[in-house]
Amino acid sequence: MTEGSRGEGSQKEEIMAFEHISVLLYETVDGLNVKPDGIYVDATLGGGGHAYEVCSRLGSQGRLIGIDQDADAIRAAGKRLECFGEKVTIVRSNYCDMKQQLQKLGIDKVDGITVDLGVSSYQLDTAERGFSYRVDAPLDMRMDQRQKMTARDIINDYSESELYRVIRDYGEDRFAKNIAKHIVAERKKAPIETTGQLNEIISHAIPMKVRKTSGHPSKRTFQAIRIELNHELDVLRDTLDDMIELLNPGGRLCIITFHSLEDRIVKSSFRKNENPCTCPSHFPVCVCGNVSKGKVITRKPILPSEEELEVNSRSKSAKLRIFERA
Repeated sequence: MTEGSRGEGSQKEEIMAFEHISVLLYETVDGLNVKPDGIYVDATLGGGGHAYEVCSRLGSQGRLIGIDQDADAIRAAGKRLECFGEKVTIVRSNYCDMKQQLQKLGIDKVDGITVDLGVSSYQLDTAERGFSYRVDAPLDMRMDQRQKMTARDIINDYSESELYRVIRDYGEDRFAKNIAKHIVAERKKAPIETTGQLNEIISHAIPMKVRKTSGHPSKRTFQAIRIELNHELDVLRDTLDDMIELLNPGGRLCIITFHSLEDRIVKSSFRKNENPCTCPSHFPVCVCGNVSKGKVITRKPILPSEEELEVNSRSKSAKLRIFERA
């Protein structure tokens, strides 16, 4: 059932509790229009919530390929989905390698793909993963712990101008320049090792009146460092066209984003694939030869219901967009 998740000798035999409430669960799986004999990919498998719902709608000939780069997610999802037996194949990889991973499995086209770009509750709540600004832990933030570079390396090794760029572009923080300046000043005294230290530095870089009236001062910087470390926006931007190409006619791509930068990339890509014509607007007919790949199903993104928001506050910023292949 599982590929690429063996040989972790030092890992616990016991499956760790991978708590993650699947955001927009039914809206996403309904949006796939699951065919009983179809082939589907959950590109960000996580705890397997979306995958479980997809599998429950598959017939005996249906198949699901789950992809995730997090070893804890692989183990948890494997346990959760084992009741579906041979219908499920799990691969430890980044979804940017989806095409190659599917080719290894003898699959050229699929009937649907889901992508949930959120950080799982497990990753946020497991202190030693270093994703959260609410607990003191080593600066890590790696989605794939086989990766050598960590958040600590970015904080201590990037130049002030590079830190400013990351925090400004990926965190959209108006105090990015001051935060970068404070980080560089503090690390000259001693390396910055923990989320707690970084929290303290960020707090001092933001005016008191802003801290009192806005959300947590570290939220945007932590988001920015995480995105930079894991190349999240680059992977998304570089993979969207490939995912659309992988779809059979009528196949659907369902993507859940959690902040404006992701959503902007998805929205733009979907529009471009629906209408790739580059001819000037005054041309009476298209002569560029670019052919539409399909249509955008969601003219406006699907948002969580009030009921979901009450149960899972982390779904607050989620947006679902759907594209259907021609």
